[in-house]
Amino acid sequence: MFEIHYHLLFGLDDGPKTMEESLALAEASIAEGVTHIVCTPHSNDKYRFDPQVNRERMGMLQERLKDRLTLGLGCDFHLSYDNIESLQKDPKRYTINGTRYLLVEFPEFGILSNMQDWFYQMTAAGLVPIITHPERNPVLLQDPGRMAEWIRLGCLVQVTAASLVGRFGQRSQAMARSLLKKNWVHFIASDAHSVDGRAPAMKRAYEVLQSEFGQETAERLCITNTRAVYFGEFLPEQPEPEGVYSSLQPPKKSFFRRLFGG
Repeated sequence: MFEIHYHLLFGLDDGPKTMEESLALAEASIAEGVTHIVCTPHSNDKYRFDPQVNRERMGMLQERLKDRLTLGLGCDFHLSYDNIESLQKDPKRYTINGTRYLLVEFPEFGILSNMQDWFYQMTAAGLVPIITHPERNPVLLQDPGRMAEWIRLGCLVQVTAASLVGRFGQRSQAMARSLLKKNWVHFIASDAHSVDGRAPAMKRAYEVLQSEFGQETAERLCITNTRAVYFGEFLPEQPEPEGVYSSLQPPKKSFFRRLFGG
């Protein structure tokens, strides 16, 4: 499996504090069958985001892990005016492995009223925003329907693996399953922070998907799509998201399908 949202680098944010803690976390993912991890330290007003330091820490871990696990680099990009301004100047500073995919996280309280305008500008510039764990965001828990406009614009959606097994509560679990049923989810990722606290749960999430949504869905969300993002490739054709285009005059081929070469 491929992990595209993961706080593995030590001493940078609220993830591991030491090299040994990072290694223990990596070992937990290796045991789950993960082969590639994108390290995604936070970029927000609390934690300083320094690409050079990130690369150095990643290199140190890769040297210890050898070929047992392959590491890449991205960012848990918090949507703030300062970050967006920086993104416009240097997108590859934040994107996954310097490609066009960008993890974006909303504030817990309040989402910019003109968010669709920012997403439009991102997609027009060739970026593909990946909305992280909407099932854990208090604002979106109240109104998940507002995500339809963002998906129409070309945004993708990532749900946390542990949400599927109830680790973030019943409401988050219910919303995660609702989004899955509507085909609004494109990726599962652990968003792991520590072995003792926010541990990875990819194996269990894969089993839940396999049991409740089928083998194809499990492979698409945990392997096929995440692999494409890791390597900066186009996603294969995805199932049509329910209710996203129903209010529009249906084109011969939807924007969503055209975006991914379907």
